[in-house]
Amino acid sequence: MQQWICNEPGTLSLQEAEMPQRAPGFSLLRVRNIGICGTDIHAFAGNQPFFSYPRILGHELAVEIVESDAFSPGELATIIPYFNCATCGACVAGKPNCCENIQVFGVHTDGGMREYIVVEDRYILPGKGLSADELALVEPLSIAAHGLRRADLKAGEKVLVMGAGPIGLFTILLAKIQGAIVEVAEPNASRLQFCVENLGITEASAGTFKTVIDATGNLNAIESGFAKIAHGGKYVLIGLQKQAISFSHPEFHKREATLMSSRNATIEDFNYVMDLFRSGKIQADPFISHRHNWKDVNDIFKTIHLPEKQVIKAMISLA
Repeated sequence: MQQWICNEPGTLSLQEAEMPQRAPGFSLLRVRNIGICGTDIHAFAGNQPFFSYPRILGHELAVEIVESDAFSPGELATIIPYFNCATCGACVAGKPNCCENIQVFGVHTDGGMREYIVVEDRYILPGKGLSADELALVEPLSIAAHGLRRADLKAGEKVLVMGAGPIGLFTILLAKIQGAIVEVAEPNASRLQFCVENLGITEASAGTFKTVIDATGNLNAIESGFAKIAHGGKYVLIGLQKQAISFSHPEFHKREATLMSSRNATIEDFNYVMDLFRSGKIQADPFISHRHNWKDVNDIFKTIHLPEKQVIKAMISLA
């Protein structure tokens, strides 16, 4: 089989590899669709904080069951790519998404940018009628769903989403479904236009917000968000960057604000998103702006970050 390996920042190479062999409790999966994530782009660029090289990227996956004791061959599925230990304090407390010994597929361990993978059965979620496009979008939508769940969002709440990349767009979409009044802070004109035309929201006003959610992973943007928190409000950091965050303690203190991070997602978030797809409340097509084949991978990563490409979500198909 073939696989793409990121040997060092800025370098991807296509290599031949042996077919993986499954053990009891694991399934052999054929990769069908791969969504390109911001984590993949940052890893390729060399500025992802939880990353080492060489590494096979890819964790937003639609897969087909090939060999399994638990699932039917030919069935489509997706995977929860956060492999947890089940014994640490976080896991025992019901937070496997931030396991102390977590191994994220495509970050800490080799991921899905290859033709076949082997995954433990407990991380496989059968598609049950979902398409390959939908299944490859479940994971990033679940990231957004988890961030909103952390915020304990209420209907009618005024929410600012900072950043209209894929996670920001999915956060806006789900916040609106949950009844929030959403505005967006996004300097890229084409992304802002996408928000207006496809999500029916406006550019951020000058006021403050009950909930502020960062989906940029940009230090300057994150620090600017503190001034947008209303008194008694919440700031949820979905975005991730390497540096220390600086903010005014008096300004934060007088608001009696809450600052929280949101890491990965849980099976509850995955099931929630999959149910939204099945009910027709969300669709995949509006968000997939670019489609690519297997041979395009190296060229994609060299240009996907360029503003003129106007990428919302790029999808690689191995079908």
